[in-house]
Amino acid sequence: MSFLPDQPALQQWAMGEARQDTRQFAFLLVDKFSMFSLAAAIDTVRSANRLLGRDVYSWVTVSADGEAVMASNGLPIKIDYAIADLPPVDILFVCVGLTTEFPGKSTVLAGLRSLGRRGAALGALAAGSYLLAEAGQLEGHRCTIHWENRASFMERFPEIECTGNVYEIDRKRYTCAGVTTSIDLMLEIVRNDLGVELANEVANQFQHERIRSPGDRQRTGPERDLTGKSEKLKKIVELMADNLDEPYSAVQLARAASLSVRQVERLFLRHLGMTPGRYYMRLRLERARELLRQTNMAILDVAIATGFTSHSYFAQSYRQQFGRPPSEERRTTY
Repeated sequence: MSFLPDQPALQQWAMGEARQDTRQFAFLLVDKFSMFSLAAAIDTVRSANRLLGRDVYSWVTVSADGEAVMASNGLPIKIDYAIADLPPVDILFVCVGLTTEFPGKSTVLAGLRSLGRRGAALGALAAGSYLLAEAGQLEGHRCTIHWENRASFMERFPEIECTGNVYEIDRKRYTCAGVTTSIDLMLEIVRNDLGVELANEVANQFQHERIRSPGDRQRTGPERDLTGKSEKLKKIVELMADNLDEPYSAVQLARAASLSVRQVERLFLRHLGMTPGRYYMRLRLERARELLRQTNMAILDVAIATGFTSHSYFAQSYRQQFGRPPSEERRTTY
């Protein structure tokens, strides 16, 4: 029994009658990179090869110096090339874990800049967008990053459009939020290369119920509660999440959803069990905690970045939400 979709163009690919070339990807691994994100990306194109019955896709691993790299789960990964010795590939993806500081970082950044000058296609899984941005390779491009890193990314690189969507493809830049979104990004590449039917077949192999589009937002922090909720509610929460430094008024939020203030209040109470104001405060304080944990910003600057004009009110609100003051969060984190 053939696993191939009933589509002539795909059958031609399988029999080698269409394109004769293959696509090769490189995965640049740094210390404590996310194994989940890497495996999700590679296994997606490996499955496409299996369904086609031929190796359309291949991949190599890269590090700063060509030596093995340890994943965040403690497993060492054999490396094929040092970044300076990498031959031409179709896309190089940067794979990063919970930290963007690691041995050989300067070599990696220099290598990314060199590739960018030569017009290479570059991508990032999870926090890899941070390294692309540091190397100057996301200027003028739309990108995304894992929600835990987005707050610090936006503070560090305010000129770069970081959408918070599950993945973004903008010309020669391919970024995703990592983990399962690595599957969605690679499925989009497969769909563009080989058609939607094969992409769906690959998704079925992983029990991946729906191939998410670039327009799908990450489920971040409190926003994870919104699955299956009202579309108007989702719109208001997205507006809140995108405007934390200068919070919208109740009237502005209601107007954006074509509702009255009272209707918005009922919507939040019914679906989330709290008022819009309380929910908005929760989002702002969640962002503040991310900034305290991920950056060295002064506490007053964190307060201002999340819409608080008073340091004392910020500290009081933070303690009420998390049970300790911002200063203690910073001492614990650093």
